Amino acid sequence: MKAAQRLLSIPPYLFAEIDRKRDEAVARGVDIINMGIGDPDKPTPGHILQAMHQAVDDPDTHNYPPYAGTKAYRQAALAWFERRFGVGGWDVEKEIVAAIGSKEAIHNTCLAFVNPAEVVLYPDPGYPVYRTSTIFAGGEPYAMPLLAENHFLPDLKAIPEAVAQRAKLLWIGYPNNPTGALADLGFFEELVHFARKYDILICHDHAYSEMAYDGYKPPSILEVPGAREVAIEFHSLSKSYNMTGWRIGFVIGAAAGIGPLGRIKSNVDSGAFKAIQAAAMAGFTTTEAQLQQLMGVYQNRRDAIVSGLQSLGWPITAPKATLYVWAAIPVSYATSTDFVTALLEQCGIIVAPGNGYGTCGEGYFRIALTVEDHRIQEAIQRMAAAGIRYL
Repeated sequence: MKAAQRLLSIPPYLFAEIDRKRDEAVARGVDIINMGIGDPDKPTPGHILQAMHQAVDDPDTHNYPPYAGTKAYRQAALAWFERRFGVGGWDVEKEIVAAIGSKEAIHNTCLAFVNPAEVVLYPDPGYPVYRTSTIFAGGEPYAMPLLAENHFLPDLKAIPEAVAQRAKLLWIGYPNNPTGALADLGFFEELVHFARKYDILICHDHAYSEMAYDGYKPPSILEVPGAREVAIEFHSLSKSYNMTGWRIGFVIGAAAGIGPLGRIKSNVDSGAFKAIQAAAMAGFTTTEAQLQQLMGVYQNRRDAIVSGLQSLGWPITAPKATLYVWAAIPVSYATSTDFVTALLEQCGIIVAPGNGYGTCGEGYFRIALTVEDHRIQEAIQRMAAAGIRYL
């Protein structure tokens, strides 16, 4: 029996392939230090767990949830958003929808808006789902290169006029996965102007909005005047509150974007479990002190990785946000795949190859801040012992 033709243009999902290589190495008895996937290793905070326990015991949570999310959940998400970004006045029925994590919502947004042969602008390197979901929807993915010389921001002026006129969606995400790059409100203003000119829906993947260090607070594109007419923003509790397995988030923004997404979701899923929505509402009450305690763990790991790579010759500075460190491969390796394979085979270390995020990711690798400090130190020691240096 043959699978659908569309699968021929979809490569194996990057992180599924990383999992396969990890399992093979473990089967050989290798002590693996896995920094390949951005899956927080710390438990979900206690106040969220307590809310979940209480909600699970409530029989009112055991039936089908509303497709768009419970009204209480959506109201709590809007209240959090207003406190965090200072933008209020939202319509709880038309401008927000619950999501079963960002990945589901990203995919369904492509299904909601993209017709065959229509263009979707996506960042390269970038989260692989932007491109693959475009292909599933029958659209034409068009890569916007993110280059170091442009601070890993897309050059909108480099997009051909004919491509811009055919574009339906434009995907971005700042703080950026995988590069850790940042964007300010000035760049978001440029994006809004571009979207208005060409009638494009901006899709801002803001999964790392709370994962920031050194006092930095990432802005929302919806802070820009006029953005709420041309942009939707994807928020997830996965990384910020160590809730990757819970699969809960929300999408907020232009009613013209939220409505079609909600219609797709009502046909392909039955919503997030009500108890998980209740737990997420507790997540929105997390205090700044509690959040900074969580972020302090990752900031210490970031510092350990950056200082360790610097000791091995890497010309690298510490990123101010995300769960990752993005670094160039040593000059002695031809490709990202060559380097991460060497790390696995010689050191038992798993990191993600930059070319897994797109053509422009070639020459880089991504380290996830998902192991304890002592394991990071051990990884650096293994690299030093194997003679792996930048130059």
